[in-house]
Amino acid sequence: MRKIFILACILLSTFFAKAQQVIISDSAQISLITCSPGEEAYEKFGHTAIRIKDPKNNIDITFNYGIFSFESSDFYLKFIKGETDYQLGVYETTNFLPEYQSRNSMVWEQSLNLNPTERRRLINLLLENYAPENRVYRYNFVFDNCATRPRDKVLESLSGYIKFLPNNNSKSFRQWIGVYVGTDTWLKFGIDVIFGMEADRIASQSESMFLPEVLMNEFEAAQVEMTTGTVKKLVAEKRTLVSKTNVATASNSSQILKPTTFSILLLIIGALLTVWDAKRRRPSKWVDTTLLTISGIAGLIVFYLMAFSSHPLVKMNFNILWLNPLNIVLGGLIWIKSVKLRRILFFYEVFNIALLIGALVAFAISAQVFNSASFPLIVLLLMRASSWSGYTKRKLFKKHRDI
Repeated sequence: MRKIFILACILLSTFFAKAQQVIISDSAQISLITCSPGEEAYEKFGHTAIRIKDPKNNIDITFNYGIFSFESSDFYLKFIKGETDYQLGVYETTNFLPEYQSRNSMVWEQSLNLNPTERRRLINLLLENYAPENRVYRYNFVFDNCATRPRDKVLESLSGYIKFLPNNNSKSFRQWIGVYVGTDTWLKFGIDVIFGMEADRIASQSESMFLPEVLMNEFEAAQVEMTTGTVKKLVAEKRTLVSKTNVATASNSSQILKPTTFSILLLIIGALLTVWDAKRRRPSKWVDTTLLTISGIAGLIVFYLMAFSSHPLVKMNFNILWLNPLNIVLGGLIWIKSVKLRRILFFYEVFNIALLIGALVAFAISAQVFNSASFPLIVLLLMRASSWSGYTKRKLFKKHRDI
């Protein structure tokens, strides 16, 4: 569907080049469009756009800051690094709404209470932003996205000062995201793993408007104090453009698929294997290799984001304590039968145990909010590391005890 939108932008470029020369009548209406979340990961937070409707001049177009293409070169790598470029697209509103109808999302329209000067100023800002040299921007999930850009353009067009009502519904960035992706879902688990301490900072009222529905609610209650001293509501009217239909969905309540339940199950299986290993006095190397390799790969991702990504919320991440990138190397080396190498690996494993204990301490003192599914996994890794180091210690120092 995104590719269709991009194609629509290209096909309508000539039309909009002419539209920029058309005088918009004073009866034109400008609205904030808010779309409720969809099922796909990139749809989970909803969407915002700006609509300009001028029946007198037969104009009904939507400005959309959410245009991107999965087929652009190195899209996913750039997204991880925080180097994704989005662009402003403009097309007929009749071409905008069907996507949200097809994914069964609500679409609301808030008519903005703007005077002719403010309307003209906002239209000029949008048209200027749509110029080829300006329409592409560096996307940031929290601080510069499809909701913050329309908000900033609207506020810039006002002939006065915006007054948002005091909001006691304060949340951290992590908590706001949890509202939309759930508290015990795999998407939330992945987000919690890659987000660092900064994600636990309480988002200001302005910062929380990176979420389209939050922006909609803030606009609904906002007032504008004009330079003339008068006060007006920012939103003149709110109406529903697309309604959500009741569709039966498959049940996803099976707890075995939840991250927390899954990690607890892994801990139980790991504990039973550890007891079995202790009885036969030999570690299950394939278990340790699997755990070390998976945690090492996850650690590489966390480390890469901390070191190279421009996303502000992934820095200083305590998950690196239990997702040690070096584990991926250890997972292969434990199979090599070399006394010298085993001695080195033993001391590394002692260091790794210290890191895992550090992760538990960070979890306990809330140095950073960890996902609840992380705790059983940390305990599992600590259990296996302690078992493996104990076995190795007995092998390495057996001769000394015999003497």
